[in-house]
Amino acid sequence: METPSNEAVLYNQIIEATRVDAGLTIKSVDIPDFKIVYAEGGTGDTIILLHGFGGNKDIWLSFAKLFTPNYRVIIPDLPGFGDSSKPQDKNYSHMSQVERLNVFAEELKLTKFHLVGNSMGGGIAGNYAATYPDMVNTLALFDNAGVNAPIKSELFLLLEKGINPFFIKDVNDYDKLWEFLFYKPPQLPSFMKQYMAEQAIEAAPINIKIGVDQLADIFILESKLDKITAPTLIVWGDSDRVHHISAVPIYERNIKNSKSVIIKECGHVPMMEKPAETAAIYQDFLKGKN
Repeated sequence: METPSNEAVLYNQIIEATRVDAGLTIKSVDIPDFKIVYAEGGTGDTIILLHGFGGNKDIWLSFAKLFTPNYRVIIPDLPGFGDSSKPQDKNYSHMSQVERLNVFAEELKLTKFHLVGNSMGGGIAGNYAATYPDMVNTLALFDNAGVNAPIKSELFLLLEKGINPFFIKDVNDYDKLWEFLFYKPPQLPSFMKQYMAEQAIEAAPINIKIGVDQLADIFILESKLDKITAPTLIVWGDSDRVHHISAVPIYERNIKNSKSVIIKECGHVPMMEKPAETAAIYQDFLKGKN
């Protein structure tokens, strides 16, 4: 077995301490073809948090810490990401992931829960809420994938040129991605960014496979928005370069019981860039205040 690098040891120590501080522990469950690793903590009504493309459960830690005192929080590594299984021969389209999320919920014997998703995770969350409306108490979509925005984002303009900033070849690519995702990137110790870059480089082959699979149904949510019956919160960073803010009115028009909040000077990952502000918006939504 390969000895972990110093960067890996330090990174994992910090992440584990942050999980403990957030009241979360790591668990796993087996579903057909996949082992799903997830973080869980707290008691009360259940909230499931879904990460975006290339992310994992730990991007939610600062946000989740503010909810574990009053809610049961469950944060899976979606199939193909993080510590969950990554078989190359499976399909990772949005709807395939929706069905796996449903099996995951069944394995945990969940009957109804609050569902939150960012980016790709938001696309999966929205499609889940449209497919299994009786399972979803409330839905929150943070800068999510799923509709064809009238103004193309910087990401989609790059994709048209054959460039995908999410596919990482070296540390320089990771620095560029970090700048792309945030209005003001969080400051990280160099060893943490080095390790995260190494993990992203290692994940490149499966990420390419998942990316191709998901392009096949990337806008499928748009045709299903009217099937979402849960009260829905839409949160968007005003400077999101991944999914253009012009997508927001499409959600507002087509989800009957929806409200939107735009966060100023914020990029694509509001729960990381502005966790306290994003959490306050979501807490008010859960309490019926916005």
